[in-house]
Amino acid sequence: MNSLKEERIMQKQDVTIYDVAREAKVSMATVSRVVNGNNNVRKETRERVLKVIKELNYQPNAVAQGLASKRTTTVGLIVPDLTNLYFAELSKGIDDIATLYKYNIILSSVENKLLKENEVIQNLLNKQVDGVIYMADRLSDDAAEAFDRTKTPVVLAGTIDGRDRFASVNIDYQKSDTEALQLLLEKGAKKLALVLGDKDAAINKENRILAYKNFVKQHGLTEHIFDSVYTYEDGYELYQKIASYGIDGVLVTKNLPTAGLLNACLDDGKKVPDDLQLITSSETDISQVVRPGLTNIKQPLYDIGAVAMRLLTKLMSDEPLDEKHIVLPYELIEKGSTK
Repeated sequence: MNSLKEERIMQKQDVTIYDVAREAKVSMATVSRVVNGNNNVRKETRERVLKVIKELNYQPNAVAQGLASKRTTTVGLIVPDLTNLYFAELSKGIDDIATLYKYNIILSSVENKLLKENEVIQNLLNKQVDGVIYMADRLSDDAAEAFDRTKTPVVLAGTIDGRDRFASVNIDYQKSDTEALQLLLEKGAKKLALVLGDKDAAINKENRILAYKNFVKQHGLTEHIFDSVYTYEDGYELYQKIASYGIDGVLVTKNLPTAGLLNACLDDGKKVPDDLQLITSSETDISQVVRPGLTNIKQPLYDIGAVAMRLLTKLMSDEPLDEKHIVLPYELIEKGSTK
């Protein structure tokens, strides 16, 4: 404990909410609740967090006031789908840290098909936001150029810019997907498929597809990649093609199509995981309520959002960044959709 405090003092860096969470062995959501006076925290947990806050001299209010005095305290948040549980969980972390630093949030969605993405972004920038957190699957060149023209600080949360123009917070998608594919192989799957949304998105093109191609080549397997699969219906309809190829192990990058595949398999009189094993790349309510439960790559969605917001506060106040691209840990959670 003291060593971390001394290290921070020597480096003249602010102690962050992430430091407190790590030392107290709790989530950043718990630290945020304690700081904001939320009673929904166990007494012993609250006391442990407060002890760490004191020992590390964590001072969120003082930092927030300093930021607030210099800025208009408005942050733009861009999401692709307001109903998507993945992005909803990311937004919780963003909102909690924004509240902690006394920032207001303007929410914009790029799901409106009548508006192009760069129009949505320009509408947001016209409101003179101090910074933007961007969460859509794919950052277009038009969108990036719109950000560059205004010099507005931007952080990507749960997505990647293939041209390395903006700071980001993610997990190691190549490593996590390779681990998931290895699990399917170890559980007896012989033919493995990868099911994606947008295959040209950097997060898929430069990470997931690369990891999959390397894995199947290493193990002498045939490639089966399916893309443009976003909805429950997409997953349900894809099942017949999956079955026709004799595929018995599937890694799906989105939850709703995974549920569609699962139910289509069951409706076909087959069993999960006996006939088809499924892994989804994130844990949301959907992965928990379906039966059998979905084996998943548990991403720290709240933490990704929270760290992204903290990173943005640094950019908006011209603080130096320790890291431009932050990679957080993940877990592979085994449930009933794998053997």
